[in-house]
Amino acid sequence: MAELLLVRHGETEWSRTGRHTGRTDLPLTEEGERRARALAPLLARWRIARALCSPLRRAARTAELVLPPGTGVRPESGLMEWDYGAYEGLTTAEIRRTRPGWDLWRDGVPPGDGAHPGETLAQVGERCDTVLARAAAALDEHDADVVLIAHGHVLRVLTARWLGQPAVDGALYRLDTSALCVLGTEHERRVITGWNLRPWPE
Repeated sequence: MAELLLVRHGETEWSRTGRHTGRTDLPLTEEGERRARALAPLLARWRIARALCSPLRRAARTAELVLPPGTGVRPESGLMEWDYGAYEGLTTAEIRRTRPGWDLWRDGVPPGDGAHPGETLAQVGERCDTVLARAAAALDEHDADVVLIAHGHVLRVLTARWLGQPAVDGALYRLDTSALCVLGTEHERRVITGWNLRPWPE
């Protein structure tokens, strides 16, 4: 049965230090590249018909490192990370100095500058619904697996929407860098069949 594979990009300097990284286009660290390469043998177990990737370079580079040779990758703007607006580049601790108790999933983000206008959770959920519709059509058309290479928060929202949950339930699904998740079905019900899979020990 065809499955939907989710890959979070490898480590960047900002992800390593916990800074909110929405549209800022950062490269992978050396460790991020190493761990992304280590995912390739896991991805080789699936018969991949289509791969969609966020156009941001940390995701695009991860796609180059993890996908089997010859896999066609299509850029998909709907897979870009949550636009964090004025909180772009800040850590949760920094935000809470001026906004005690702040929680991204509950409280959202304020608008930023022209490059980071910010998004509501509902807007991220709508993007994910559009991507899922395309991915589901590809799963049906090819009867083979589809890979989505993107970012932590957007993939968590996408997982919640796959399961028929509200976008806010993405808060329940921790997702590390350079990790693989597998979404599928059981008795016509959408399920998670593998989560936060990594080929190295903690």
